[in-house]
Amino acid sequence: MKQQRNFPILVVSPKGERTLKSGHPWVYDNVITKQLGDFPNGCLADVVGEKGNYLGTGLYSEKSKIRLRLLSDNANETFRDAFFERRVRYAIEYRRQVMGDDFGACRLIFGESDGLPGVTVDLFNDLLSAEILSFGMEQRKDVIYRALASVLKECGVEIRGIFERNESQIRTLEGLPTGKGWYESESIPHSGAPVTEITENGIRYTVDVENGQKTGFFLDQKYNRKAVMRLAKGKRVLDCFTHTGSFALNAAMGGAEWVTAVDISETAVKMANENAVLNGLDGKMSFVCADVFDLLPKLAEEGKKPYDFIILDPPAFTKSRKTVGNAEKGYKEINYRALKLLPRGGYFATCSCSHFMRNDLFVEMLKSAAADAGVSLKQIEMRQQCPDHPILWNVPETDYLKFYLFQIV
Repeated sequence: MKQQRNFPILVVSPKGERTLKSGHPWVYDNVITKQLGDFPNGCLADVVGEKGNYLGTGLYSEKSKIRLRLLSDNANETFRDAFFERRVRYAIEYRRQVMGDDFGACRLIFGESDGLPGVTVDLFNDLLSAEILSFGMEQRKDVIYRALASVLKECGVEIRGIFERNESQIRTLEGLPTGKGWYESESIPHSGAPVTEITENGIRYTVDVENGQKTGFFLDQKYNRKAVMRLAKGKRVLDCFTHTGSFALNAAMGGAEWVTAVDISETAVKMANENAVLNGLDGKMSFVCADVFDLLPKLAEEGKKPYDFIILDPPAFTKSRKTVGNAEKGYKEINYRALKLLPRGGYFATCSCSHFMRNDLFVEMLKSAAADAGVSLKQIEMRQQCPDHPILWNVPETDYLKFYLFQIV
């Protein structure tokens, strides 16, 4: 029997009902046909179909097009602190199982994939870096943060603070302020600088959770970098969009003859060089501050093929369906240019981190780029994001990273 409670009620259209029954947890404003009761921003609300059938309970957001994010379809759930603590525990236990020895640097909470919509938390050694993109979760973050610190302590991980990276404009759409800084709490004090060191695939990195991109370091390519490491021995490697140098460093550690790492950001190039020095790899690497869209044509004009392994790890070229067409042109341009530079028998790694650039679109783009470049692609493997970023099949937004390894034939 349904637990008696006084949550306000959203009535949704048949379309909204079908979406929720399919397992997708979002209720958009345009499928709501009626609101019953008072709806303070961030409150818990029940969702029902037009016949009054219960569909679930979630957090209401009065300013977002995603008007409600479902938490559970258990009609007897009361959503007290124990509910959120349980979700945190499940998330951490999952990472301990699937990440094993790599648990010390991983994504602990991946929003909808962990039943905590709008919440992202990364563990970097002794620091947590967090982002909250939901009004309702912002109101409940104290419970989530305390649970994180408590469960991690049980696992033998003592954190020295939680640094919040709440700079996304999505927060503005939610009616939340943007900014970054330490989470202030007597129960979770912070100490020292917001900088730490992690080890990934045997490579050491300095991670600055205050100034690094996103939450401080891109963890989702961990095992894709390892795949590059396995292929790099004896190769002359060009790593484009290197950021902190992670693919380049994996190639160098894997025994590459020489690695050239390129990024448009001087800050990123400086950080990548520092990471090379930290690992004693600076003697077999060089770093170039340049725009890849300018560099690749310039290399082609020189008429040489100085590299036999090229890696493309660009930022997301699209963050909406409206700009997918332009993004596809950008992806094709750099992939075509890279393929033209590679000799027969060379190796090629390419990826997209945009959910909106679906895998079928990415594959068609690669086929077109290869045809225009006059080469054939022998697929070595297709990979996705690291398992600490789990994909829910009923929530396609959680499936975003495409990574391909090829040989040129």
